[in-house]
Amino acid sequence: MTKNTLCLWYDRGAEEAARFYAATFPDSHVGAVHRAPSDYPSGKKGDVLTVDFTVVGIPCMGLNGGPFNHHTEAFSFQIATGDQAETDRYWNAIVGNGGAESYCGWCRDKWGLSWQITPQVLTDAMAAGGDVAKRAFDAMMTMQKIDVAAIVAAVRG
Repeated sequence: MTKNTLCLWYDRGAEEAARFYAATFPDSHVGAVHRAPSDYPSGKKGDVLTVDFTVVGIPCMGLNGGPFNHHTEAFSFQIATGDQAETDRYWNAIVGNGGAESYCGWCRDKWGLSWQITPQVLTDAMAAGGDVAKRAFDAMMTMQKIDVAAIVAAVRG
């Protein structure tokens, strides 16, 4: 039994979302799918109620709770990437599957969950502090998907 599991609320798409995450990200998989034992406010007996899944090693449970609660940017998965190809792969998978672009490396999947697709070069630049961090930050503020070459150029000054 896992001591801490993230419970993510979905209208009705928990299983589809879990399968998408498992197909998109390494160290991700779908576990048990639990069906409602009787009718409930946003579903019927036999509908998928919860789904156990893992996203990049983080245990999660998707709850098909209905349209009452919605995801916000107050919660997001931050996915570290090693290069532009990996950044593009994750970004394009999320946005290309009905998601939406945002700014500064953030995007939202079609279920409303926010993702930060963050190249390590940006994280390293921010950790360096001072002028390096300022230049990287200023460059990032002009982007939607992070452009690794532009961050590297900003770091170099």
